[in-house]
Parts: sequence; C-alpha cells; structure tokens
Amino acid sequence: MTIARTCVSAILKAAIPLLFAIAPALANADTLADVAGRYRIDASSRIGFVVEQIGGGGISGDFKKFSGVFALNNGDISRSSIEFTLFPESVNTGQSRIENFLRSDAVFDAQNFPTVTFKSTHITQTSANTATIDGILTARGKSSPASFQASLATHDRNAIVFHVEGKVMRSRYGMDVGTPIYSNVVQFNMTIHGQRG
Repeated sequence: MTIARTCVSAILKAAIPLLFAIAPALANADTLADVAGRYRIDASSRIGFVVEQIGGGGISGDFKKFSGVFALNNGDISRSSIEFTLFPESVNTGQSRIENFLRSDAVFDAQNFPTVTFKSTHITQTSANTATIDGILTARGKSSPASFQASLATHDRNAIVFHVEGKVMRSRYGMDVGTPIYSNVVQFNMTIHGQRG
C-alpha cells in the first residue's frame, strides 16, 4: 500500500505542473472572436474543385483568378459577411482541352458570363473556430442558395487562413452537361488566405 501511495504521489507531482503549463495554451486557443476584423482575400488562396465521374476519375482543378473581402464581427459572428468573385476564364486543370470545354458555352460560358459570385446571407457559428456560411451563388446569370463549411486554420496579427468546403449542384446554374456520367455535384475544397485591411 505504501509503494502504491508513493507512486500516485509521484505521478500527481509530475502531472500538476504539466496541467498548469497546458492551461494557458488552452485559454488562448484560437477562436473566431479572436480574429474579428475586415480582410481581403489574398491571391495565395487556393480555390480547388472536383467533379467525380462514374467508375472513378473525373475532373479536378482550381481557379487562378479571384477576389473578395470578408468581415468577421467580434460581438456576433452571425453579423459577419463575405463577398467573393471568381473568374471562370482562369480555370486550371492541367489539360487545355478540358479547360477550353469548361470555359465554353457548354459550361461556364465565360465569354458572356465572366464572373461567378457568392454573397453571404447568414453565418452561423458551429464551434469556437468553425462556422456555416449560407449565401447566394450566381453563375451564368442564375442565382441559387449555397452553403459552405469554414474552419479557422491559423492566423497572426494581420493575416488569417480558413479551410472552406462545400458542394454545389451544377444543374441549378444550367451547367449539368455530362450528367449522369459526371456528377451533378461540384465539390469545393478551398484554402482562403485573408490579409487584414
């Protein structure tokens, strides 16, 4: 019994300083409230997408040209906002034949509709560092509700990084060519770098 009591005592003596060391780090963990402010979406961001194909494969790529701003409200995240524009002419898949097809009037019709826009209508905080972003996505002159999930990855005094995911139905925007061989769902996987100001 004495040996057991001695072991427990030794463990507690080692653990208590460790807990005191960890506590400040937990108290200072990043939250959405910590990073309130207005940010410009930086060109270093990545707007990636995937359209799956029956049997495997599909189309994947990203967009090289985009712009946007977002504002995080400190007192009430639901009052935050985001506006985002991407330029379909900048689509990149590593295959010029596919890129030209995506830019054509069969898909984006980039010549007549040079931008795709998203404007938030409501932001719901789902945890200390995550949120659901609901808004209106407009492509090829058609507008429809869209929803994305965002999580805070890292930040410093003047910069912030979010990981954002979401699924968009192509048919809502008249871009469902190739279905059902190619999925009607576009899966977005984005890393958004914001610069304060």
